[in-house]
Amino acid sequence: MKRSRQKYAVALGLVLAVCGSAMAEEKTAQLGEVVVTATRDEVPIEQVGSSISVVTAKEIEQQQKRTVADALRMVPGLDVKQSGAYGGSTSVFIRGAKPEHTLVLIDGVEMNDPTAIGAAYDFANLTADNIERIEVLSGPQSTLYGSHAMGGVINIITKRGDGKLKAYFSAEGGSHYTAKETAGLSGGTSLLQYALNVSRLDTDGISAANSKNGNPENDPYQNSTVSARLGITPLSNLDFDVALRYSKSRADLDGSPPPLYALTDVLGYNVKTDQLFLRTEGNLSLFHNFWDQKLGLSFNDSKRDYSDGYYYNGQSLKFDWQHVLHLHKTNDFTLGVERKDEYAVTDGMEEKHAATNSVYLQEQIKLFDSWFTTLGVRVDDHNRFGTEATYRFTTAYLIKQTGTKIRGSYGTGFRSPSLYELYAPALPVFWFLGGNSNLKPEKSAGWDIGVEQTIPVMKTHLSATWFRNDFKDMISYMTDPSWNTYYDNVNKAHSQGLELTASLQPIDELILKATYTYTETKDDTIGSATYGKQWAYRPKNKLTFDANYSFLKKANLNLGVVYVGTRYADTANTKKMKDYLLVNLAGSYDVTKNLQLFGRIDNLFDRQYEEVAGYGTPGIGAYGGVKVSF
Repeated sequence: MKRSRQKYAVALGLVLAVCGSAMAEEKTAQLGEVVVTATRDEVPIEQVGSSISVVTAKEIEQQQKRTVADALRMVPGLDVKQSGAYGGSTSVFIRGAKPEHTLVLIDGVEMNDPTAIGAAYDFANLTADNIERIEVLSGPQSTLYGSHAMGGVINIITKRGDGKLKAYFSAEGGSHYTAKETAGLSGGTSLLQYALNVSRLDTDGISAANSKNGNPENDPYQNSTVSARLGITPLSNLDFDVALRYSKSRADLDGSPPPLYALTDVLGYNVKTDQLFLRTEGNLSLFHNFWDQKLGLSFNDSKRDYSDGYYYNGQSLKFDWQHVLHLHKTNDFTLGVERKDEYAVTDGMEEKHAATNSVYLQEQIKLFDSWFTTLGVRVDDHNRFGTEATYRFTTAYLIKQTGTKIRGSYGTGFRSPSLYELYAPALPVFWFLGGNSNLKPEKSAGWDIGVEQTIPVMKTHLSATWFRNDFKDMISYMTDPSWNTYYDNVNKAHSQGLELTASLQPIDELILKATYTYTETKDDTIGSATYGKQWAYRPKNKLTFDANYSFLKKANLNLGVVYVGTRYADTANTKKMKDYLLVNLAGSYDVTKNLQLFGRIDNLFDRQYEEVAGYGTPGIGAYGGVKVSF
């Protein structure tokens, strides 16, 4: 991979930063219940017609989640599976869609890896350090976000400094010889805002291959992460921001060596991962906030090096320019243009490149302070596949007298084949013919209808959403009569289901939340051996419960429960996996305003379960630590 592109991206990013402004996402945290992912602009969440869930920094801290994947397990309509613990490949499914159907952003940077099958993002090494909030937008979102947003968008927004200088250091340790150290500082004035966070995680881990199958070797894991934000506001209508995140990790793995190809311990087998994400963005407001412009550049560099000699290096560089015209108090118009270049190189595959030029339009209409509608259309021009057009419509109606919100959405989506799917090298040992340069984009269409009800008694909030997504031209492995395998557009499928959420606050100190998701997935490929079968690793039933109790003005106690129902480990639906229930407990106590003690117990009842067939999961684990603030 040419290093000149990385230098170019960093240099151009800094230049844009000097000309630009702070990220629109930052205002989210300042304005309370405001989200940015649904419309790519600030909007009160009550006006959003799409299905959106928010995980806040406070919830992450109270639950003591150490990875983004663990924080996402409580989100309705979303499932997480990890191949073993501590660095094992980690996938996220939104409403049954494939992992590659979810676009993952961090401070505006697209994190999906061009060298991965389907360009899916692997959450294995993403820690929850320095995160302000996570917004999960469900359903097809290609109109605003292009390829990979067929199933939804996960937008991760990091913290930005303000106020006087603040610093902290924390250290914790626990089961599996785990140790984690974290330090950070932040602050800001009207001119300058800054935040820096560094962390280090070391653990002896567990056996990636399930130990109950006779695999005694533990697989250690290490992770170092740096996250930084820098913003400057030279004028009241002009500011700029640079966000950077770098992580370096090493995970020992297990595998399925010949001749039996059964998952087992593999001594000395590991993967080293380096990931760099950089985003610089400018925002200029003109004519008394009539015309808002956002100019940005994003860079993503991901490397994976395996001890057996295989390596993968993917890069993406994206330029975007967005305009929002506040035409009237009832109408906002958005126009955006983008250019994305992707590069990939692996062992046996020389560097490949793909380019996409995009334009999108969106109209937001607000009537009677009760009816909020968005209409959008997008055209993407890929240098290989040509043009793809997508559209989306959402609406929300508020009945303020009763505290009722009725909402709905319909949209289309697509996913371009990844560079790996197009050009992967042939592997004759496994009868794999390699990539297929004739692949077409995958496509989807989906809708949802929901109702929300707010009740003043105990600050109760109830929500119900019914959804359906249809997929076609899905890319899958195919096998010819000679047992050669290859990629092709063959599958059709759909997912549908129901999401229920409830939250209430019986007293000021106690908050209770519960969710239930029913998801039905089916293969609709007529003539296929899997026709009518349920997709692998999609549970039909999932429940979560969270109770958070703050007391004595110094202490906090959190109880989290996750139930995952039965699901299949294969597309033929012959290997059924057992359901499981996990209970996690976390607590903290502020000894002084500068000293906090904290601890947690994961898998309190020591349940034995698997998220991926053959891979181990941790039993009961206890962790504790101290945090010092300055």
